[in-house]
Amino acid sequence: MSQTSDRRGLLLAMMEPPPAMEEEFQDWYDTEHLPERAGVEGFLTARRFVCIDGWPRYLALYDLQDVQVLHGPGYAAVAGAGYSPWTHRVVSHVTGQYRAEGVQLYPGQALFGAGGAAARVMLIRFRQVPTDLSGPIEQGLRGLYEARPETAQVRLYVAKQPDGTDYLGIVELHSPVAGAAADTAAFGPARQYLDLVNVYVPYTRRMAGAFPKET
Repeated sequence: MSQTSDRRGLLLAMMEPPPAMEEEFQDWYDTEHLPERAGVEGFLTARRFVCIDGWPRYLALYDLQDVQVLHGPGYAAVAGAGYSPWTHRVVSHVTGQYRAEGVQLYPGQALFGAGGAAARVMLIRFRQVPTDLSGPIEQGLRGLYEARPETAQVRLYVAKQPDGTDYLGIVELHSPVAGAAADTAAFGPARQYLDLVNVYVPYTRRMAGAFPKET
């Protein structure tokens, strides 16, 4: 395996706001939280998604120069002790929180959107995998999706968590795909650790020019 610095990193965050905070949650994410992170040196992309099959509803993906960006001074200024009062308020109310700092195992250097626009994004998560099963997981993801005409790109990450090691498959799709996720036998010994298969669409609160002022 290449050194961590030779591979792109990923920051992934999932959460669900309570209904009463929905509008404030979107304001916070759109005007403060996402722009803060997008402006940190080493953050290469910043995207939000809405879940249409699965839970929690909201996903954010950030491509990083490498995972060490998350341990540098730029990110420290907006994370942890650098949280704003608004961030403290919002995150204290959300549910379904999951955060991962991933290292890209496959293909290694790819960024979101490298294969073209994605109408759907699948997140396939393997939790608390006790041994290195990156091989069967990569083979399964590639075998299920890579040759399909709907697929724009397949990526695989490993994320060290406080309670173990997670693997995260991110499949970008040009159009919806049916049936492939059900064939869990493709993951071999890793399938017993598969705990989440969510499908997302890109989040857009309002596209530029969608509602001109004169209307």
